Amino acid sequence: MLLTVTEPVSVGLVGAGPWASIMHGPMLAAGPETRLVGVWARRPSAAADLAAEHGTVAVASFDELLDGCEAVAFAVPPQVQADLGVRAAKAGKALLLEKPIALDLAGARRLADAVDEAGVVTQVVLTKRYHPRVREFVAAAAGFPAFGARCAYLTGGFRGGIFATPWRLEHGALMDLGPHALDLLEAALGPIEEIRAAGDTNRWMELTSVHRGGAVSQVSLSGHVGMEATVSGIELYGPEGVLALDFATVDHDDCWPVIRAEFAAAVRAGTPHALDVRRGLELQVLLDRVRTASA
Repeated sequence: MLLTVTEPVSVGLVGAGPWASIMHGPMLAAGPETRLVGVWARRPSAAADLAAEHGTVAVASFDELLDGCEAVAFAVPPQVQADLGVRAAKAGKALLLEKPIALDLAGARRLADAVDEAGVVTQVVLTKRYHPRVREFVAAAAGFPAFGARCAYLTGGFRGGIFATPWRLEHGALMDLGPHALDLLEAALGPIEEIRAAGDTNRWMELTSVHRGGAVSQVSLSGHVGMEATVSGIELYGPEGVLALDFATVDHDDCWPVIRAEFAAAVRAGTPHALDVRRGLELQVLLDRVRTASA
């Protein structure tokens, strides 16, 4: 059961791009568990527009944002998040982080170490894990004796539109879509002990993993498929049949209130969320293993 939050957590938002406008800004401003107290971005005009939309202020610097909030939410590229996240942690602020938590393993470790040293609360926005239907699937998987699994996350989002951003186009589906798929597979089958890859992260990548206990999973990732709708889901196979989840049909609007409420409860309790920076670091280790092997 969530801790009742009697005083909204004051949150400063870093970033004013599409994801900040679609998700972070509206979610944090809606409350009642949080209060959006400021927006800072590298483009002052975008920060001012987003702040005005949600009845808050745009600030002139990251330090000014830190001075006026209890927690910081990030909606910026991974390398920017990792650097600013260290500064925010050292300032004693709780962190609401995007995935991946950094662009490389060294950056992820610096961030996690800074969080540990400061003792601040963190939570990672692995969006789908906050949806009731996904949580029901994970709970069911705990009692399902699977020996194999297939997972796909296929989209045309990198071909154009708001998510065809420079960091996604440079680093591909592994870094953007991979954390979702690998996190869900580990939640369903247990930790990945072996992982290997084939293909090209900027076209199509196939990951094969062996989980603790012996189950084998395969993941197909692409952000460049020429199609309108996203194809994404997971299927577990075992002696009792199939346990499946189509997470392309998960309505993200059902995730935002859960993310907000659980983050605020974690901040008020002073207890890291189960999906915290250390979980982000575990996923970054897997991503690094794939990238190293592919190189």
